[in-house]
Amino acid sequence: MAKNKRIAIISGITGQDGSYLAEILINKGYDVHGIVRRSSSFNTSRIDHLYQGPHKKNKNLFLHYGDLADAEVIRRLVYKIRPSEIYNLGAQSHVRISFDVPEYTANITGLGNLRILEAIKDYQHDTGKKIKFYQASSSEMFGATPPPQNESTAFHPQSPYGCAKVFAYHMTKLYREAYGIFAVNGILFNHESPRRGENFVTRKITRGIARIKAGLENKIYLGNLDAKRDWGYAPEYMEVAWLMMQQPKPDDFVIGTGESHSIKDFLKIAFKEAGLGNYRKYVEVDPQYYRPAEVHGLRADIGKAKKLLGWEPKTKFAGLVKIMVNHDIQNLKNDKSEK
Repeated sequence: MAKNKRIAIISGITGQDGSYLAEILINKGYDVHGIVRRSSSFNTSRIDHLYQGPHKKNKNLFLHYGDLADAEVIRRLVYKIRPSEIYNLGAQSHVRISFDVPEYTANITGLGNLRILEAIKDYQHDTGKKIKFYQASSSEMFGATPPPQNESTAFHPQSPYGCAKVFAYHMTKLYREAYGIFAVNGILFNHESPRRGENFVTRKITRGIARIKAGLENKIYLGNLDAKRDWGYAPEYMEVAWLMMQQPKPDDFVIGTGESHSIKDFLKIAFKEAGLGNYRKYVEVDPQYYRPAEVHGLRADIGKAKKLLGWEPKTKFAGLVKIMVNHDIQNLKNDKSEK
């Protein structure tokens, strides 16, 4: 390992954001260490193209079993790896499911952040070496507060997930102010890609379209079609997460596109791109997918990120929808041809 090589730890490396961030950091010359939860089935498909296995030389991606619920494992990894940067992307991140498992969500999404910050605080005290920390904050923290939302907007979360993220956000700020840790909050609005989990609404739609087009299904069942979100492209958001960590001083930034679109808007573009016509033929609303408390509208005010980071999104809403639809259609074709 080169003496001055930058080393990063990513929690949540097997997720959408973690996989893109790992690619970005490796391309920038980092050694990347990912924390992976043990599972009876492999859950590393998003990073399989990056991982060379434990017996290869000159590799730059290393995986470690761990869990954000286990403070001792986190502490041990921090002291062993001695990272220059830690990105906390790990969470129970499904908003609807957070109502079913609120305690687990609070433990992982909220207290997981605190466990990492405590490990950083102690490591810096014991070694005198600094670690930069990135917290994946969320637009769900704004909840019922009317759009547009920026860094000064009041939080009014509408889910256990949103509440847990508010806790983690404030802990990040507290440890920055109390202990001098370089800790930043990236308040990211919805960001999607072909690597989005299949039970998130955007991927549920595009994957469902692929299956309808292939004659495997004839319906997609969804919840509130009028909810509006600010949707961007995940790889671009991970680039700006890295950029936040390279600033002279730690700060908090809202990241989004500045545009708001409903799920109906997503459906219209997606079905048109697939050549299936009117989405109403194929989509049914199922009340089981409603949330006990709904977030009706989110739209980012990214003035601060534009001014201080020089960042603007490149991929617009329609382009994002088309990327996801065409990927899932082609992906299903590839799966069928391999059988």
